Amino acid sequence: MSASAPAPQAILVRGPNWTGDLVMATPGFRALRARFPRARITLHVAPGLEELVTGSPWFDEVIPVASRGQGLRPLLREARALRSRGFELGICLPDSFSSALLMRAAGIRKVIGYRRGWRSALLYHPVALRRNSGRRVLVAREAQVLGLMEAAGAHARGTHLELFVTAEERATAKRALCRAGLDPAAPIAALAPGASFGPSKLWPAEAFGEVGDALRERGFQVAVLGTRAEAGLTARVVRATKRGAGDLGGLLELGGLKAVLQQARLLVCNDAGARHLAVAFGVPCVVALGPTALEKTDLNLARVSVVSAEVGCRPCYKRRCPIDHRCMRGIPAAVLRDEALRAAEQGPDFAGRRIALPVPMEWA
Repeated sequence: MSASAPAPQAILVRGPNWTGDLVMATPGFRALRARFPRARITLHVAPGLEELVTGSPWFDEVIPVASRGQGLRPLLREARALRSRGFELGICLPDSFSSALLMRAAGIRKVIGYRRGWRSALLYHPVALRRNSGRRVLVAREAQVLGLMEAAGAHARGTHLELFVTAEERATAKRALCRAGLDPAAPIAALAPGASFGPSKLWPAEAFGEVGDALRERGFQVAVLGTRAEAGLTARVVRATKRGAGDLGGLLELGGLKAVLQQARLLVCNDAGARHLAVAFGVPCVVALGPTALEKTDLNLARVSVVSAEVGCRPCYKRRCPIDHRCMRGIPAAVLRDEALRAAEQGPDFAGRRIALPVPMEWA
């Protein structure tokens, strides 16, 4: 945007569709609000993600995307409803055609987004994707979002992640912990065995159980976190423990999950949304990385240890493994256990590291 152009008074931000991606967008939200302190900024986000930004100072309103995945007619109906709000600037974080179409159909003339295929014609300012020798480069999500904010004239105010917790969310978390048989006032180590991306990201439940037992021996209460859809998985992890754990599967929405992770001493998880919530609160984190590439999430790793088995087929980005899930089965429980115990011992001084395990002989 031109520096001489009048500042927009009403801005619509189409947020990412995944929990972790929305958390990694927070440096961009912070920059946008700093650039336009008097504008009315609305976040348009996938239903269910609204609580992630509760308590933040960046938005005047957060509304769910009512037409997501429902086709053209619902999209146009939602666009008509948005027209009356008089948005002057749209910032489209997803790369999809439909997200850009919704903004233009809502009467937003100035839409900023990344250039991609036919959708580029819908954008007022199509931002070029970074490329290397004609191929797209993997860029950290925080930097990707900040690139769009820069195009809107909003300069970065740091790349650190940031979330907020309300008193109501803390009260909700306290009730859930008590319901799961845990003492909210005692030290908690959290396990998050799920991943909404798909089963290819899941480290075995039995391995999580072994890590949980080791943390119990160190005097921690263990809270196993998960959505309603993951309640069966969290129950499997609890059954896999010998020393017991609190099952919070399905007991918390994202607001309560924020509050639990804010007070946790450490988190052991897959490469999924819970990891980024923990990072936003400075909580030491140990991650089992499987089918995805760290390069897309390689900022804010100061207190994050990432463990991967360097098998030849990763990263594949498949939601279901078509072979034997070797990228996750190749990570022994003992490695994450030892790293989790190091995090428990060091606390806020925990220094994350990258642990790339050699390929087992039979998979070489």
